[in-house]
Amino acid sequence: MLDVPVYNAAGKKVDTFAVDEALFGGTVNIALLKQAIVTYHANQRQGTVATRSRGMVHGSGRKLYRQKGTGRARRGNLRTNIMRGGGVAFGKKPRDFRQILPRKMRRAATNSAILAKLLGEDLVIVEGMSFEAPKTSQMAALLSALKIERSCLVTLDQRDPNTYLSSRNIPGLIVRIVDDLNAFDIAIKQKMLVTLAAMKAMTAGKAEAK
Repeated sequence: MLDVPVYNAAGKKVDTFAVDEALFGGTVNIALLKQAIVTYHANQRQGTVATRSRGMVHGSGRKLYRQKGTGRARRGNLRTNIMRGGGVAFGKKPRDFRQILPRKMRRAATNSAILAKLLGEDLVIVEGMSFEAPKTSQMAALLSALKIERSCLVTLDQRDPNTYLSSRNIPGLIVRIVDDLNAFDIAIKQKMLVTLAAMKAMTAGKAEAK
């Protein structure tokens, strides 16, 4: 059982939140986490690159000069890949790089990413986070009070437009709700800032599934 500190908006510890490691898999599955990140990167590739082969470029197919007797190297037509303006040898063709990761593996990878943040003390729970209006300065002040100086993933229990708008101008900061969490977003950020309500939603959902 892990006791994770709970802070208020001023950065002071007000409580602790007990988290059972078993809810997030018990151990960090590094191989599965890496596979999930590789899959995410692969699925971002467009795969629309294309080059022209020698059969696609314009130009005569006539042999430039006779094979023997000129004293020069033998030469074919202009469209060969060793000539300027010719086709490309073994050129790239459009392809689909997409990989499929089963749902259970995606969930397990997300759990491993969260557990890694818990074990590394990189998950910070804040008692509450609310903005009456979009204010980047208020979000920056909150991060400063919690001593979060690098990239961070803010996790909410439900969508809050003011929080999204207050965060979009801060470099390295992204906002997600619990239902949209994925292993890639968690792994690439140095810190994970979770509201107390979001943390309760995460653990309650894991307990029910278990």
